[in-house]
This record gives sequence, C-alpha cells and structure tokens, in this order.
Amino acid sequence: MQPVNVVLDARPIKLNKKMLKQRLLTAIILIPLIVWVLSLSSMILASVLSVFVVLGAWEWAGLCGWHTWKIRIVYATLTCLMLLMAYGFRQQPAMMLVLFVVCLWWLLAGLSLWRYQQGYEMILASPFPKAVLGFIILLSTFFALLHLHEHERYGGQWVMFLFVLIWAADSSAYFMGKRWGKRKLADKISPGKTWEGVLGALLMSSIVSLSYALFKSMSFMTLLLFMLLCLLTVIVSILGDLLESVFKRQVGIKDSSHILPGHGGILDRIDSLTSAAPIFVMGLVSLGHLF
Repeated sequence: MQPVNVVLDARPIKLNKKMLKQRLLTAIILIPLIVWVLSLSSMILASVLSVFVVLGAWEWAGLCGWHTWKIRIVYATLTCLMLLMAYGFRQQPAMMLVLFVVCLWWLLAGLSLWRYQQGYEMILASPFPKAVLGFIILLSTFFALLHLHEHERYGGQWVMFLFVLIWAADSSAYFMGKRWGKRKLADKISPGKTWEGVLGALLMSSIVSLSYALFKSMSFMTLLLFMLLCLLTVIVSILGDLLESVFKRQVGIKDSSHILPGHGGILDRIDSLTSAAPIFVMGLVSLGHLF
C-alpha cells in the first residue's frame, strides 16, 4: 500500500514518461480508495484486505519458485481458506498470541538477514518453508490491520497513521539516500539502500510521530514511549523490504508481479507494512492505546 517504491534506494530511478504517468495514475486512484475504505466498517475493510492478501499470496508463490499458474492458484486458494477460517476464530487472546509470535519471527529474520549479508545462506531457501512463512506473514498483516481498525473510537485513524508513518519514512529514506547516500546498508541484498536512507526514515518518522502525539495530547512519558514505538516500527519495516529483496534475488525476479501499472506487484507495495503492522499493534497494546 505504499504509493511509490522508494524504500531506502540511493540510486536515481529513471522513469520514462509512460511509466511515470502509470505510477501517478495508480497512486491517484489507490490513495483516495484506501482513505475511503478506512472510513467504512471493519467488515468492509476485511473484505478489501482479503483481496490484497489473496493477490499477495499469488505473488508469494512466485517468490517460492512456483511459476506455473496452477500451483499459484492452489496456493492463493489455500491462503483464502485459511483466512476465512482464521477470521471466524479471531478472538483477542488468540490474535495477540499470533502477533506476538510473528514479532519474535521478525527478530529472527533480522538475524538471518544479517548473516546473509555476511555471506551465510538464508535460513529459508527452499520453497515449502517460504510458503509456510508466506501464510504467516500475510495473515498476521491482515489481522494486525483489522485489529487496529476495530478500535472503538480511533480505529481508522490508527490504520491511517500507520500508513502515513511508513509512506513518509520510505519517501524520506529515498530522498536522503539519493542526495547523501554513500554507506551501503546491505549491498548483497539490495545495493541501492544506504545508512543515510535509514537515517532519513528515522528522522521523518520522529517528526510524524511527534506531530501525532501532540495532536492527541499525550502525556510526556506516553509521548516518549510512542515515539520509540514508531522508531522501532520503521526499523522493522526495513526488514520486510529486505526480506522480499532476498527472496526475489533467489528466484531471479525484479518485481513480485505487474498487477499495479508502473508500481510492480502487491508485495512490492506492502513489504514494509507486513513487518511494521504486527510490531505497531503489539506496541499499542502494550501502551494501552487499544483498550
């Protein structure tokens, strides 16, 4: 759901006029649609999110190395069935347990990505483990966003804040990296990403979180904790982007698909969100903002 694929890339992106028009047109259509959907009921949001999850599952099958349409349909169908079953049993304790386990996974993913950068093999290299991971990541993202939206008073507002936080961090990372980027973040994973880009993302996320905290009139201690949560959320969002980059390298593709004209695939737009959403929700629960 990121409007432009600009995550931490220090290299100038050369777009022809046709592709630029496609990107702008897609963003102009999607952003107002997202804002509108967030103003509706959680049931409608769940329906819209399920479409993105199933399309993301179709693309994830490609990241597993399954390129035939039959296998992709089977994987997407299984994801849809699991989504429907899990939706019926989404009681709060069970959902919190799932999100907690997923948060632990992203910590492990960070270690695995670091080892990959050091020259070691990725923990998940074969298709079946990656397929299982795809189920977990996509479903946890769905439930994290749905849980945010079901907040009694500020559901849609929290989801919109999370989107803005990630979009702003991604865009700032791109411009900071493009202007001052020199030190590579993970050249074996994604050569265009730099530490200067990371700094840009953290600076912008601090501005966004501080502005929102002041708008919500949070106490000083709550404000500090909330800003730390947002910084952690942005840091973990980078892991989501890097993980997809590794998987795409393993199967030799540039984009997860071409579903969105000029933007690539669904996973290319939501890779940061898949890791950020569970962390953000668990953090808000810990701070007491979801109860």
